[in-house]
Amino acid sequence: MAEPTPSRETRDAVAQAQRGLADGFEPVDYGHVVFGFDGYLDRVREVVADRSDPETYERLATLSAFGDRVDRSVAAESSLTFEWLQDGSRTGGHTCHLARAFDTWAFETTMIGMYDDPVREPFETEFGHLDLHSIGEPGVTDAVEFDDGKLMLTEIGDTMELDWAALEEWFGHDRLLDRLDGAELLGTGYWSETPDLPDIYDGLRDNWDRIDDPPGTVLIDPGDIRKLDADRLRAGRNAIGRLDEVTDVVVSSNRAETGVLADAYAGDGDRTFEESAAVAYDALEPTWFVGHGVDRSVVVTADGTHSVEVPAVDDPALTTSSGDHFNAGLAVGRVLDLDAPASILLGNAVAGYFVRTADQPSPAEIEAFVDGYVEKF
Repeated sequence: MAEPTPSRETRDAVAQAQRGLADGFEPVDYGHVVFGFDGYLDRVREVVADRSDPETYERLATLSAFGDRVDRSVAAESSLTFEWLQDGSRTGGHTCHLARAFDTWAFETTMIGMYDDPVREPFETEFGHLDLHSIGEPGVTDAVEFDDGKLMLTEIGDTMELDWAALEEWFGHDRLLDRLDGAELLGTGYWSETPDLPDIYDGLRDNWDRIDDPPGTVLIDPGDIRKLDADRLRAGRNAIGRLDEVTDVVVSSNRAETGVLADAYAGDGDRTFEESAAVAYDALEPTWFVGHGVDRSVVVTADGTHSVEVPAVDDPALTTSSGDHFNAGLAVGRVLDLDAPASILLGNAVAGYFVRTADQPSPAEIEAFVDGYVEKF
């Protein structure tokens, strides 16, 4: 049987990305980025399936097997205990994951988020050399890794209380606008954990003309919006469309979240990934709506829908925060002024490198991944 090959659209996106990177990836030429407004301490976990002795155990490999054990316990009307182990820890959330990537690429990076007062040691150690501003208490996430997905158990910090008025009290609107002056991009996440984030978008929209040189792109990661009620979903829909009147708004969700957004705004339906992305685009009215998945990523723009395939990873080193790394690649594509298919190709490349290595790619490693993209299928 012949080896599978990517589609013509995927090959074209690779060629477009190569042309966009042809002059070299020189972050010093692109300058400043800003990320807000969360902050997490992530504990990477694994669940024990069977233990032979104090040193020997078998890992519970799949989320489906985890679910089967839960189902059997419910059916038997019995309690259930899992042993889990911590397999590393790291700072997390939208601000940390994207700032880590852009710092690796030597961008001037501002972080405004939940890092505690005084700033907790893990944040200070990793990001203290950046323009780091804490506005509240961080959340804590236990990220349980499985081969077919992950289970995230999160204790939310102060993001639940954040809105435009709180941002004035905790940081200051003038300070925020000053940090945005001259920035290429503002990245924000996650709406699901910051329910009143649309109020901040409205505040930014009303004050955008006070910024001499405002960001050309605002990146929005909604997260798992199933946590949001109808009023907040409606507020977000309106705020994103209004903000897009003064800058380019890019909304980026994973495949499941894209389906939830489509159902929330257009009612439940049996839609393809591309159809769900198109529904979300029509509802939210951003410049781009992006959906990313394990087999392909899609982007909907005023010119239509584009789909770029993702080469499979048989044995991922780490999947937690792969979506944030996709967003980092997507964001740098925007900063480099690449077109939509090439930008999501860069998202796939940065995420693909990360899940294979559990590390940040350098600019040279991104270029090498793009150059070898087709051969990875």
